[in-house]
Amino acid sequence: MIEDVRPLLVFFWSERSGPARRMESLLAHLARKERSRLRIRRVDIDASPELAEQFKVEIVPTLVLVKGKQAVARIDGRTSAPRIEAMLAPHLTGELAVA
Repeated sequence: MIEDVRPLLVFFWSERSGPARRMESLLAHLARKERSRLRIRRVDIDASPELAEQFKVEIVPTLVLVKGKQAVARIDGRTSAPRIEAMLAPHLTGELAVA
């Protein structure tokens, strides 16, 4: 089995968080745009509180970028596409996918 070496962006969210729900479409667009260079996983903090605790998630939404089994960047709270892309840029390699 080949290990997927693309960085993983973990989106911590909750159904009861309006800001997190509003970020859903932004993350869906990012997942399509960067599918060759980035993996994105959603984690519902209500369904997986132990994972939220492990990553020290205190507010929702929170984005954590994991690379090589280490958290290398994060954004706490609602954010914009340019801020997310700026966080990701130093960690992504390869060709930029055409949107």
